Amino acid sequence: MSSPSTRLAPALDLHGRTALVTGAAGGIGRACTLRLAAAGARVRAVDRDETGLTELVDLAGRTAGPAGGGAVEPYVLDLTDLDAAERAAAGTDVLVNNAGLQLVRPIEEFPPDVFHTVLTVMLEAPFRLIRGALPHMYRQGWGRIVNVSSVHGLRASAYKSAYVAAKHGLEGLSKTAALEGAPHGVTSNCVNPGYVRTPLVEKQLADQARAHGIPEERVLSEVLLTDSAVKRLVEPEEVAEAVAYLCAPQASFVTGTSLVLDGGWTAH
Repeated sequence: MSSPSTRLAPALDLHGRTALVTGAAGGIGRACTLRLAAAGARVRAVDRDETGLTELVDLAGRTAGPAGGGAVEPYVLDLTDLDAAERAAAGTDVLVNNAGLQLVRPIEEFPPDVFHTVLTVMLEAPFRLIRGALPHMYRQGWGRIVNVSSVHGLRASAYKSAYVAAKHGLEGLSKTAALEGAPHGVTSNCVNPGYVRTPLVEKQLADQARAHGIPEERVLSEVLLTDSAVKRLVEPEEVAEAVAYLCAPQASFVTGTSLVLDGGWTAH
């Protein structure tokens, strides 16, 4: 009979792998970049925030473990440049589609140009990144696509038409990539957190207060966390661990699904 120690899952080892993370300069993307680099990956950290990427590279260098982590390579890119996004994904073994933006407005007041931009960055750009990454993944018979979706990929909320539409579309794109990628050793999954402690969420407080007609200090408890059984924000590092799990050998049979970290929101 095996001892308990022999049954433990091995640590995630991505040495020799190249990962690409979008929206890498802050929040979930920053946490994912650091986690994958700690596992040994060479991480292509994509963001339009050059200053944030510089700080991230410095932090990754200072926090590398004794076994030696991977490298973080800054890649400044505006994801609305779709051709450039597709080129950036060439040679990628692990793709984490994370970049996002948010605007809270009723549909009749929602600016059409912002709706277009949200769909471009959060749905069309992931399609182009996947398209750019798949040839290399298929050639080698291995690849991991992780799409940072949201509980809003499974549920809708008022005043978030663009965000909800983009996340629902990302769920479908992820499942299609899973079906096509399975014969080639490529998995594709979504990670679906509730509200995460990120600048994107913090910036929503004033918009939500205005949309719902309540003081800003009441938004967190009465709007953002009202459907969550666990009354706190998700930490970016928790999401990064879910992403890491989907890249591990133990998750090779997990594809075409959504890994939900929503504090019980969708249990209703």
